[in-house]
Amino acid sequence: MSLQEQIATSQLSGANAAFVEELFEQYLQDPQQVNASWRSYFQALRSTQDVSHAAALARIAALTKLGPKATASPAAGHSGGSMSEAQATKQAAVLRVINSHRTRGHLRANIDPLGMMAQLEVPDLAMDYHGFGAADLNQEFEAPILVGKTRRKLSETMNMLKATYLSSIGAEYMHISDVDQRRWFQERLEGAAGQSGFSDDRKRRILERLTAAEGLERYLGTQYVGQKRFSLEGGDSLIPLLDELVQRGGAAGVKDMVIGMAHRGRLNVLVNVVGKPPKELFDAFEGKHDHHDDPAHSGDVKYHLGFSSDVKTPGGTLHLALGFNPSHLEIINPVIAGSVRARQERRGDSKRERVVPILIHGDAAFAGQGVVPELLNMSSARGYAVGGTIHVVINNQVGFTTSKPEDARSTFYCTDVAKMVNAPVLHVNGDDPEAVVFCAMLAFDYRQQFKRDVVIDLVCYRRHGHNEADEPSATQPVMYQNIRARRTTRDLYAESLTQSGAIAAGYSTQLQDAYRASLQKGAPVVAELTQPDEDGKATDWTPYGVDLRQDVATGVELSELQRLAALINHFPADFKLHPRVAKVYDDRLKMASGQQRMDWGFAETLAYATLLDQGYQLRISGQDAGRGTFFHRHAVLHEQNTAATFMPLAHIKSENDVMIIDSVLSEEAVMGFEYGYATAEPKTLTIWEAQFGDFCNGAQVVIDQFLSSGEAKWGRHCGLVLFLPHGFEGQGPEHSSARLERFLQLCALDNMQVCAPTTPAQMFHMLRRQMMRNVRKPLVVMTPKSMLRHKLSNSSLADLQTGPFQNVIPDQFCKDPSQAQRIILCAGKVYYDLLEEAEKRGEQSAAIVRVEQLYPFPRDEVTRELARFGNAKTVVWCQEEPRNQGAWFQIRHHLEACLQGQHSLRYAGRDRAAAPACGHLDQHQLEQAKLIGEALSL
Repeated sequence: MSLQEQIATSQLSGANAAFVEELFEQYLQDPQQVNASWRSYFQALRSTQDVSHAAALARIAALTKLGPKATASPAAGHSGGSMSEAQATKQAAVLRVINSHRTRGHLRANIDPLGMMAQLEVPDLAMDYHGFGAADLNQEFEAPILVGKTRRKLSETMNMLKATYLSSIGAEYMHISDVDQRRWFQERLEGAAGQSGFSDDRKRRILERLTAAEGLERYLGTQYVGQKRFSLEGGDSLIPLLDELVQRGGAAGVKDMVIGMAHRGRLNVLVNVVGKPPKELFDAFEGKHDHHDDPAHSGDVKYHLGFSSDVKTPGGTLHLALGFNPSHLEIINPVIAGSVRARQERRGDSKRERVVPILIHGDAAFAGQGVVPELLNMSSARGYAVGGTIHVVINNQVGFTTSKPEDARSTFYCTDVAKMVNAPVLHVNGDDPEAVVFCAMLAFDYRQQFKRDVVIDLVCYRRHGHNEADEPSATQPVMYQNIRARRTTRDLYAESLTQSGAIAAGYSTQLQDAYRASLQKGAPVVAELTQPDEDGKATDWTPYGVDLRQDVATGVELSELQRLAALINHFPADFKLHPRVAKVYDDRLKMASGQQRMDWGFAETLAYATLLDQGYQLRISGQDAGRGTFFHRHAVLHEQNTAATFMPLAHIKSENDVMIIDSVLSEEAVMGFEYGYATAEPKTLTIWEAQFGDFCNGAQVVIDQFLSSGEAKWGRHCGLVLFLPHGFEGQGPEHSSARLERFLQLCALDNMQVCAPTTPAQMFHMLRRQMMRNVRKPLVVMTPKSMLRHKLSNSSLADLQTGPFQNVIPDQFCKDPSQAQRIILCAGKVYYDLLEEAEKRGEQSAAIVRVEQLYPFPRDEVTRELARFGNAKTVVWCQEEPRNQGAWFQIRHHLEACLQGQHSLRYAGRDRAAAPACGHLDQHQLEQAKLIGEALSL
């Protein structure tokens, strides 16, 4: 049939043009929005015409003017002859009304329980804006893009749209690029049309959960008057929301749910969701706690603590974990994500369906903290994807004491940042608990189906201000007049259930009495708590102790080294390497055969190979982790013609054992992610590498709040390794210093290790020691830059066979210890500068000793080494860093203890400085020569 014949039979007319053009616009946005007959028609039209938007619209306009008067349209169910021009215009307006509600209905939805949230004017939601009057309400129109019937009265269409988009849920999903995801939300939202459809039993469950939420806060408020607890009151619907996620997750086969949240409502979640015994909470309020006199277990305030348990669900046992969290609010987000990724990999959950992360945010923090968009940016990245996170924003409408949105953010909603990853946002009225639970259902199902982030914006309030000692009416007088006059969410819901007959009179009071009685017993109040499934997928930390001084043999036999060296130097014969990379691998073959001394890149890679061969796993991330910032690692090879990649380490045992990933351009979120991963997976050597060590200060919150203190505060073991390229080479103040002094300042009670290895063999043994000791503590490594290719910084295969890592490398320069007048102690690259200058001068009276581990400081080893030089009167600490930086002030007390009154102690290094290094190469060279001269000439 010709196109003109199609036009004739399809009954297009000029009067119908507006309707058809509007419908075609909808078809172009999403073909699934229009019914099958119209879809077929538009597909046929586009198959004969230019497929561009503008050309197709022009063709539609032309064809409708050419076509005969219509007696029926392609849309099923239309009859009654041709539409008039006025009818066709109104028919097209129906489509615009539907689209307006889907796109902007959230702006007028009833999502604020206080009725104080600013609402924008949205005129295109009104009928009269589109030319409709009261007389049109009973007229039937085609609604081919609306879920359900395709023909209905205007009044029916408007009621459905209002119930769906203007009630307690303000849904934002039309910004999503993916057609299937938009259609999914349309079907779920419009299919429900504002009705939860919950049974009476389901409603009673919601009431019971609200009773628990309110009951705990009231009990704590009366028993511990004035004590800070960061009450959930006003946001009570969070508890039935989480309960729905847990029960629905368990029914879907989820095995682990890991929750991260700041302090508001945490005590409530601990007791009423995760199952912490109330007695433990009451003891904390009363000042009773463990480790009272143990400084290595200093503990934390009660609203920072985590907990884990196992609950029975319709689909089996589900493990629940609430992560420990500092007061730095959103910093928990990447930590939880990293923990989830580790659990998924341990379970072989490649579809990312059985381990689900839930992050609970504050409104001001979600908009204001930079780690939030950093993690969102990582949500689908290859090395960091967790299959989507369910975000819940407890939107108190007050950020600390700031209630004006224009002071808290520059966007209309606090959740607008989530749109950067096309995440749907469900704004919901916290005083409509059924709508809240319905949103939880949608969020979980969306996450499981599409593996994308989703946000629930729980719009609520906080009944007692920022904390229980606060006086909120000083800064929010009108808001708190409103709040004090407002009944609680539980009371409002109980009343509605009584009126509807879902519960009998007195049932609500019975729930309150029963919950309070359970609290007073002190036993867990979560009825579903059960014993854990013995599926072998839980992390076993029992083999790991705390002793950093245990000996371990890290040497590897020559035959094994050569076997593994052959594997890590192998790549497919037709795999073309870049000439410089090919040279690196040619040299490594020579190193493996003993023809050439070993460099850092080879020793490091060989250490990984030996660990993989012993059954450990490996994960390295950083902005240049695959290649190495200084072109030295080349763990991931790139074929020069096809851009295909090959990772030799993945062929030691299984490619599933190795992840080496060039990270997103973030320090804070990525380091937090790797910390979380390491806390959940002790059998993986987990490494975060800074592009330059200086850049780790972008993750200082992670270092301060988790890495250095997580074990003391929460008993959390973590073996994360930080590779921080460090060394003063004239590259300026931002490419010289990993801020060694800051790490040493954080060191106490054997909480972590800080090392500065100076040979490839030391790197080899240090990495092996990190995994082979039955202890997991952070390891901070001042890794080399120029030293990677220094002619003196090399090792032999024999050095890898003996080991172990030497905390102190004895003097190898002074030929006659009795002649030494001066002992120079140093760490890192400056050793080779001292050595070369001493040899150039023919120095005879100095010994040069390397301190390779700066914490825990090796006092015994240093003391023994000093004792070898019986005639030396002076010990010099030489460093490249300015005097107020580097190790000097942090280890001086250790050095003085080692001297035992037998030597004087001197400093040789740069003068005090505000910046880590100067910005000019010539100035750097003068300073370096001066400090080396001072060390050798004192």
